[in-house]
Amino acid sequence: MERAYLAPAEIAARYIEIGYNKANQPWYRLLLLGILAGAFIAFAAEGSNVAIHTVSSVGLGKALAGALFATGLMMVVITGAELFTGNTLILVSCMEKKARWAAMLRNWVLVYLGNFIGSMLIVFFILKSGQLNFSQGLLGGFSIKLAAYKTGLDFSEAFFLGIMCNWLVCLAVWMASAAKDIAGKMLAIFFPIWLFITSGFEHSIANMYYIPIGILAKSNPAWVAEALTLGATIEQLNMLHWGGFLKNIVPVTLGNIVGGSFFVGMMYWLSFLYKGKNIKTQNKNQRSGGKTNAA
Repeated sequence: MERAYLAPAEIAARYIEIGYNKANQPWYRLLLLGILAGAFIAFAAEGSNVAIHTVSSVGLGKALAGALFATGLMMVVITGAELFTGNTLILVSCMEKKARWAAMLRNWVLVYLGNFIGSMLIVFFILKSGQLNFSQGLLGGFSIKLAAYKTGLDFSEAFFLGIMCNWLVCLAVWMASAAKDIAGKMLAIFFPIWLFITSGFEHSIANMYYIPIGILAKSNPAWVAEALTLGATIEQLNMLHWGGFLKNIVPVTLGNIVGGSFFVGMMYWLSFLYKGKNIKTQNKNQRSGGKTNAA
């Protein structure tokens, strides 16, 4: 009976081809699919904010947000959109010398740009929709407070939160590739994403929604007042600007690259695909066997 999923070594072998295909897509396709992925993640982010903006318990709020946020990655994976954080796994193909390093970097740049465009599109739609007026403007205040928290992180905090985030995100993508049906992919994605959001880790593409929506919402005095009632400080609000966005997005992006490419891609490449150690051991055993036979 055929298994309904791939074995761990089979997942690693499959990623050689997946990474090659991603690295060699036409530029316009990467950009368009990147825009879609950015929008899908932004939809997940705004929906999570709506769900929890009236929840006083931080832990319960994050758990609820995580359950909803997983929908974003499900839409990305099942529809074939291109997400920067998941594409850090292209490293597997590069280590196998199937994809060129320059092609991987080209993919990252185009997809990252597309993700930002898609995220900002949803930011614009949400602002124009009046959604932030939910609960007498409390949603607007919550969005500002969350963005201010993120821009208040220092470099090392954002970097390490970014590592742990994409370690889990890429595990979700990696496990989803093992499933041979949509239900299996959805289950594989759900739990790691639920865990990363509940843990409060930092995702660079999600922050392309979370922080800009807060920066732009800050122009509304009523929403700012709500943010202050929720516990945001004047000092935090003063750090909520486009410079603060870069202060967050740079270390989070670097952390995401490390978390996905090294702790998932490199680790599984070394575990299942790297032949160097096995070849050396095999050659050593053959030489040893030859000497014994000669004697």
